[in-house]
Amino acid sequence: MQIVEVLSQVLAVTVAPQHMTMSTYEAANLLGVSRSTMLRLLGNSGLPPERVKSRSAAHRQVRLEDVLAIRENRRVERRRLLTELTTDSVDAGMYDKRADEFK
Repeated sequence: MQIVEVLSQVLAVTVAPQHMTMSTYEAANLLGVSRSTMLRLLGNSGLPPERVKSRSAAHRQVRLEDVLAIRENRRVERRRLLTELTTDSVDAGMYDKRADEFK
């Protein structure tokens, strides 16, 4: 259902298998963070990147499904914190509306 909604809005869609791997640089771009932040997020999530050796160097790869899980966890945490902040602000009398009216 989400694909139909996105396509109806004429937005770009990428279809990729979830077991696909990508570099930490590509993963960082997908999340909109720096590569060093991506490595920290991987460390905090307990998902170590896989080392892939090539002729010239070893590169770190991460699974797309892991990156998407991190993105979803960050989205849920941001929403929780925003709701908490809104509730605190309403309770402090900073708004005329109740917290549940902001959803």
